[in-house]
Amino acid sequence: MTDFLDEKRKEIDARLKELRPLVEEHERLEKAAAALAGVGGSGARQAGRRSGTAARGRSRSAGSGSGARRRGRPRGSGKRAQQAQELVGAQPGITIPELADAMGIQANYLYRVMPTLQGEGKIRKEGKGWHPAA
Repeated sequence: MTDFLDEKRKEIDARLKELRPLVEEHERLEKAAAALAGVGGSGARQAGRRSGTAARGRSRSAGSGSGARRRGRPRGSGKRAQQAQELVGAQPGITIPELADAMGIQANYLYRVMPTLQGEGKIRKEGKGWHPAA
């Protein structure tokens, strides 16, 4: 019985060693897809997926340092933020799910963008709806 168990352990260890590079590549690709979500026209379909690294207790920003600046353009400064602001102007009281449907993207992206636009004084929130700034 111990010979059988030892053989199976060795098979499992060998297979794990074989799959490790594929798992690491998968994680890198998930991070790349998350970074590209919301950039351009079609990247948003993966925006709702989270990398398994966060579920295992490792932060996505681990190693970036506490004083590190965010790379890339400022949040809320892209075409999607402008499009959301225009939709709010055209349909005062619109909700985030309604905005997401109108824009063809997932709502989670807008839950980051809308508070940024609000902080910049471009829009305001009343209840669940968004309105142009007065």
